[in-house]
Amino acid sequence: MAIVLALAAALCNALATILERMGVETAPAGSSLSWRLVNHVLHRPIWFLGLLSMSLAFLFQAAALSKGGLTLVQPLLVTELLFLVVILRVWFGRPLGWREALGCLGTVAGLGVFLGESNQGGGTTMPGGGGWAIVIVACATAVGASLVLAPRGSRAWSAAWYGAAAGISFALCAAFVKSATSLLGHGGFAFLMEHFEPYAIIVAGAGGVILAQSAYHAGPITASQASLLIVDPIVSIVIGVGLFGDNLRGGAGALALDAASLAVMSAGLFVLCHSPLIVSTTADERLSRSPRGGLGPVSATAQSGAASSSQ
Repeated sequence: MAIVLALAAALCNALATILERMGVETAPAGSSLSWRLVNHVLHRPIWFLGLLSMSLAFLFQAAALSKGGLTLVQPLLVTELLFLVVILRVWFGRPLGWREALGCLGTVAGLGVFLGESNQGGGTTMPGGGGWAIVIVACATAVGASLVLAPRGSRAWSAAWYGAAAGISFALCAAFVKSATSLLGHGGFAFLMEHFEPYAIIVAGAGGVILAQSAYHAGPITASQASLLIVDPIVSIVIGVGLFGDNLRGGAGALALDAASLAVMSAGLFVLCHSPLIVSTTADERLSRSPRGGLGPVSATAQSGAASSSQ
């Protein structure tokens, strides 16, 4: 069930990307990051369909995290790009090239091997204060290091590091959602007064959105999107294993296979992110919105209109 819900979240995110893009494509020139753009989309019903799809993605992702571990759900969310390619081909008749074919093949192969061989299970551990402290400090340190490195290179370098920081924030946000859904299932809404996770979701999610916007404006969208999509599931896997007790198949050989499959998946995502089909769909966007399902990796395809000027 967690797999179905995660795929539904990815599909909704892909639809949100398309619908919101259609909602702003007739916006006046030069209205990026302005109230003119806000006023325009408020008069475009199709944009609200995109917003509804994005909201459904968040609900599906939260439901998936309530039934499955981070090591299962978060990697599946990268299939948003695959759904995006299918929608663009079937719905809009866009031609597919070698980048789309190779990127989809690599992503599916790597993800499939990882999910099939990593022996996921567990993920039922309720994190304690000490565990949360370690994870939060580690993520904050990694984000801080990324922000220090971001201004020290080319525009593509900066975009990649800001994207990595956003991916870390979204992974941490997903961990808070995972914990909050478990607490809700055990104690109902009383947990809102007793635990910090619901409020940490807002902080980590908002931080991820701000960092993602910085990434989109810092340099080429291909660099920011690729780093965000790759970092998010990998950090989520580490948090899932270390904090929630997600199980991976033991042994050096099995772990090496897991690492290799994730590398293949990451390479596929990298190729897809450089596809003209994907770039032309996501680069001209629009209003800032919370990530793929509010958490996810591509939520991550949510970008502002000024991103197109960074190409």
